[in-house]
Amino acid sequence: MCEHTRLGVPRRTVLAGTAALGVSALAGCSGSSGGGGEPPEPITLTQEHSCDVCGMVIPNHPGPSAEVFYPGREPAGHANPARFDSTWEAYQFDFERRDEGWEPAGFYVTDYSAVDYRTFTDGGDTLVSTHPEASSFVDSEEVTYVVGSEVKGAMGRDLIGFSDRADAESFRDEHGGQLMGHGDVTRATIASLGR
Repeated sequence: MCEHTRLGVPRRTVLAGTAALGVSALAGCSGSSGGGGEPPEPITLTQEHSCDVCGMVIPNHPGPSAEVFYPGREPAGHANPARFDSTWEAYQFDFERRDEGWEPAGFYVTDYSAVDYRTFTDGGDTLVSTHPEASSFVDSEEVTYVVGSEVKGAMGRDLIGFSDRADAESFRDEHGGQLMGHGDVTRATIASLGR
């Protein structure tokens, strides 16, 4: 197993020291808020939360998670947020909902710069740990994704987000893939991922 932390300072220490600043910055960010008002806060995904695309219980599986809030809507027949056990499924779901006129008020993804993640091997695949806690999520517009690396999540190859671009570059250098921002993710990107 390979443990990853910033040199000299564990990610959780950095996260704890900047949590108040991060909340303030997120509240003032128009980002993916869909126009007006403060975006809703991310929630912790528990054993009660299954993926709105594949139905798997989110904390039981490796890899990045995501949640998307749609004001005045009930994603997949339940209260907000829509929730996912892979980032690519969140984008797939969002593209489909946007076709129907839905607008997200908050689109959050796992921030691997903010957690003590690990990569590990299972069944010949290299996987990355999951972090379903509310504190591990960041606005999707604030990350640099490593897309299509050798490291897989619950649903295969994925978009693995880092709020610190240097962390994304380091991950890419070690595991392959390409770097993308939120605005670079297209339907074709999503179609290239998964199993």
